[in-house]
Amino acid sequence: MVLTRPISAIRHFLNTEAAGGYVLMGAAAAAMVVANSPASEAYFHGLHVKLGSLSLLHWINDGLMALFFLLVGLEIKREFIAGEMSSWSRRILPGAAALGGMVAPALIYLAVNAGIPANHDGWAIPAATDIAFALGVLALLGSRVPVSLKLLLTAIAIIDDLGAIVIIAVAYTSHLDFGELALAIAGIGVLAGLNRFGVKSLIPYLLIGVFVWYEVLLSGVHATLAGVAVALTIPLGPASHMAHDEDSPLLRLEHALAPITAFVIIPIFGFANAGVDLRGMGLGAVVAPVPLGIALGLLIGKQVGVLGAIAAMVRAGWAELPDGASWRQVWGLAILCGIGFTMSLFIAALAFGEGTAQDSAAKIGILAGSILSALLGYLLLSRSNRAA
Repeated sequence: MVLTRPISAIRHFLNTEAAGGYVLMGAAAAAMVVANSPASEAYFHGLHVKLGSLSLLHWINDGLMALFFLLVGLEIKREFIAGEMSSWSRRILPGAAALGGMVAPALIYLAVNAGIPANHDGWAIPAATDIAFALGVLALLGSRVPVSLKLLLTAIAIIDDLGAIVIIAVAYTSHLDFGELALAIAGIGVLAGLNRFGVKSLIPYLLIGVFVWYEVLLSGVHATLAGVAVALTIPLGPASHMAHDEDSPLLRLEHALAPITAFVIIPIFGFANAGVDLRGMGLGAVVAPVPLGIALGLLIGKQVGVLGAIAAMVRAGWAELPDGASWRQVWGLAILCGIGFTMSLFIAALAFGEGTAQDSAAKIGILAGSILSALLGYLLLSRSNRAA
């Protein structure tokens, strides 16, 4: 049976994410302007104002971003069950590309920072791809880039996000409160039970989801991972009903969250996290091991890892190039995978601590690597053709 809903959903997702990418670019640019203006002191002070037990920045990074991770979890579940990655034959190419695109940047970062143990925690920062930013660049190219290439980029980024989720859970959880974690797991069990008994109303899932988020926050596991866990319990519905949003709680929630995430949550996160005061910084700050390792990981590592993995899969006969795409265009896609903005900023804060000198250095590397990847990827793709 041919499923039409996942295809239309992913194309809707592409349009939303591409437009959201432009808003994110504007938010990041605004953050840099404010951070280097007379308003910089108010900007940095405001982010650390306490609202209850958490600062404003923590509410953004641990609270609002939980909704982003909820959306990521919904997309992963839908794509793996009934979408573009519903079979192993469809997963193998983006899966290999995503793996290569995580390993090569990490190795480059560690090579640049060899002998500096204090910097090693940042190894995962250049491993992520920002789908909104990357699709925003692709959208500027219009019909010069085949839709198949956009779908491959989306698939790579989704698997990339899955890898980043695993990395955050394993590498950046320093301590655990097993009592709180047990309560969170119990909440997930209740949600799984609701799914099992066919409850389609989103209200109980969301209410219990807030409880799960709170318990995960207290447990020591990063609170945003609660969003992914909750997402995996939301019912997708039978394939025969997927043409109708009202029959699928997952699709209803995904379509409700997508514009909020793209146009509100991610821009707020970008504005709160992208600001770096560059005044007084010399060239030495840019080429220091942390920013240099991240920038090279994003710009060079992603190209080597993604393009190398795709070439290996195709030449081994295990996969084929996307329909209508040339090797030059696949190379351009690999470069765009070096745009690591949102998830990279998120991981940098976990690795080095929000607002630390190393965190600021990491932001410089993320901005440099992402901007260079965006510009070079755009230039290469704008001059490519499908027959090349």
